[in-house]
Amino acid sequence: MSVSYPTTAGSIRATTIAASSQRAASSSISRRFRLVDQQGDPHPVLDDHYDSLDSAWAEAKSWWNEHGGADQTPVGIGVEVSTASGEWRTLRHPGV
Repeated sequence: MSVSYPTTAGSIRATTIAASSQRAASSSISRRFRLVDQQGDPHPVLDDHYDSLDSAWAEAKSWWNEHGGADQTPVGIGVEVSTASGEWRTLRHPGV
């Protein structure tokens, strides 16, 4: 026995709109950035959230230079970004 279900243009359009709204919501998720130490743990002093990679990295470089790191030496601080699932992804490893 074969069963067919009628599909209406309205239900297809509603599904398409719902999918578009879901994609838009996920793309507008606010990303946060944080600084990590050489072991990949949240930095013990600079344990804060930043709005952008640039602001996080500027803070890391400033702190590094103020605490004995030279401009020519690799910065021993990394940067991570939050993901949509609530995890953290490394963008810049310490020492790079």
